[in-house]
Amino acid sequence: MQFIEKRKWFYILSMLVIIPGIVSMFIQGFNLGIDFTGGSMLRYKMDASIPDNEVRATLEDLKIAKEISVQKSDQEFYIRTNELDQVQTQQVTEALQSKYQNVELLSAESVGATIGSELAQNAIMAIVIALILMMIYITFRFEWQFGVAAVLSLVHVVLIVCGVFSLFQWEVNSHFIAAILTIIGYSINDTIVIFDRIRENLRMKRKEPLPNLLNRSIMQTLNRSINTVLTVLMPLITLLIFGGGTIKYFVMALLVGFLVGMYSSICIASPLYYQIKQREVRR
Repeated sequence: MQFIEKRKWFYILSMLVIIPGIVSMFIQGFNLGIDFTGGSMLRYKMDASIPDNEVRATLEDLKIAKEISVQKSDQEFYIRTNELDQVQTQQVTEALQSKYQNVELLSAESVGATIGSELAQNAIMAIVIALILMMIYITFRFEWQFGVAAVLSLVHVVLIVCGVFSLFQWEVNSHFIAAILTIIGYSINDTIVIFDRIRENLRMKRKEPLPNLLNRSIMQTLNRSINTVLTVLMPLITLLIFGGGTIKYFVMALLVGFLVGMYSSICIASPLYYQIKQREVRR
């Protein structure tokens, strides 16, 4: 398949997704969770056999909190909501005690919007630092053209994932940041495999036209890329079906990111390397 010759079609396809996502990010922004907007954290001790989704449903019936997240660790239940006052916290406790036995409120804390803002800044900083370090490593390990192409393909993946979350207004919380960093790590690994094959072929076939060499390198690693992402998607789909609402958007981010990461590694990274290389030759 002529991946390099058809690179403009791949760019157009990516732009059809990225541009609406960027417009959505500017117009309607993100549906930020309480990790960023601030809220309350309630910690209860209850029977470990109680399902976390059942606790969530009980709180939703109260119609006190708009955003509810329930995490379970043995007998401890961590409930995150938008900020509640003492009266509302007491109502939540009474609702749980009326439905379940041996309910004990262990702690009630509030997370201010200032802390949420700092978390957002730290998250962006973590992503930027990760991209810079990856470019430095790839430049040292390969050459700078590979490093620039790899980082641009990662930015392409991050923009698409963020755009999809903005378009569909899926909740963005601290799990989303962890998903983005995981996606970056997965995508760069797939890209490095292709670039490593390109480097090997460059050493062996120096007189071969660069587009032909790049296409051949991609085809040699294509089965590996597809099989890897299919293997990863199987447990993710299982988690999406049976994992409950707590990790739903985390899994959705990984699903979108891994699929786009495979596409980016195959159809974006190598064509970008080719164009950067061609500009250097012209100069």
